[in-house]
Amino acid sequence: MSVAKQSFAHYKDNNTIEEGDLVILYLGKENMQLLRIQSGQRFICKFGDYSHSEMIGLEFGSKLGSNTGRGFLYLLYPTPELWTMVLPHRTQILYVADISFVMNSLGLKPGMSMIESGTGSGSFSHSIARTVGKTGHLYSFEYHEERVKAATKEFEEHGLSDTITIQCRDVCKNGFGLENTVEAAPWEAVASAKAAFKQDKMGRICTFSPCIEQISKTVTALSENGFVDIQMYECLIRYQDIRIVPVLTIDEALERERALEKKRKRAVPRALRESAKTALGVDSDKNEDNQDSPKEKKNKILGSETSDSNQSSTVGTPMSSDLDMNSTSVSTTPATPVLSSETEIAPPNSSMTAPTTCSALSGSTTSLEAIALIAEPREEIEPRNTLATKLPMEQRGHTSYLLFATFTPAIQRLSIAEQNAAASTQQ
Repeated sequence: MSVAKQSFAHYKDNNTIEEGDLVILYLGKENMQLLRIQSGQRFICKFGDYSHSEMIGLEFGSKLGSNTGRGFLYLLYPTPELWTMVLPHRTQILYVADISFVMNSLGLKPGMSMIESGTGSGSFSHSIARTVGKTGHLYSFEYHEERVKAATKEFEEHGLSDTITIQCRDVCKNGFGLENTVEAAPWEAVASAKAAFKQDKMGRICTFSPCIEQISKTVTALSENGFVDIQMYECLIRYQDIRIVPVLTIDEALERERALEKKRKRAVPRALRESAKTALGVDSDKNEDNQDSPKEKKNKILGSETSDSNQSSTVGTPMSSDLDMNSTSVSTTPATPVLSSETEIAPPNSSMTAPTTCSALSGSTTSLEAIALIAEPREEIEPRNTLATKLPMEQRGHTSYLLFATFTPAIQRLSIAEQNAAASTQQ
């Protein structure tokens, strides 16, 4: 195996995939996997299967098609950024947005030494090891023994064991066991971190906390131990997508409304029949839906297109109602928004009407009013661009606060406790 030749901290001298190398298989933006190359093995997915032997000899970054011809994947070199997206989650992890911001704020560079309290899944550890390089060092501490074993194995396989020293230790209770060693020390053990700093140089500390109460306690501890320049940040990422949203004529909108209503009316009787057959022990008639007329089948297709709010090429149905042009009563049931953060982009002095996505319609708007918004008093209606905001996968449900502070040499600033002790001594 060529594990020793490959490292997450730097690229190989030759850009060729060899036996035993780790490869990131890129099937999509949110579908990546880590693979160890072994002759005779195969990787199987929904697009087909891929032989490891076919990957050997290819360059990293190559595009490889499946044996079925229905799909392909890219063979990428493993980097700390990609490892963050594919690693097994043993704990909550830091993602690239936070990692880059923390390393920049701490001023990390090759040759520096750093303490990491809470190895966790090792996401941040990989990026730190690459940044400090062979001349620097990372001291990582984790209180959970099983996580220490898993992280130690990963660091060895990824060629980082010479740069990272990991130890099973509860630093909040027992401290780091280091003095006058590092320039940066993140997390909660502030008093122990202060002792670990090089006392004749300035350094930076960063803590990563999921709730503001922990931040409040940490700020107090930092102030009591003489840290200055205390600042807190919340780092977020938003992706912006430009989508073409078609604008329907009033006839097309009415047709879709009728198709949806017919589909809803059919669903209730069928559910009752299925319940009755189940109670009587009779098999369901699976061919029942195949008796629809061609027109009903067409309406089903139209209805299924409008009911999927994740399809960017379809228009969200403005309202859900009993709509009949020969009827005098109209239901005012509000629609479910497709994307509440969508905003319309239209040229100045444009005569186009309001966008047809549900987010542009008020909850009290009736169905006729909603369709009137779609209608355009001209022969041709052009599609329009809509700007949609989408949170990345790594940030969905993820909120964290980053707290930074500066350590100054002992000869320049004493802690509050030390200042009080000195004052009492003078008195």
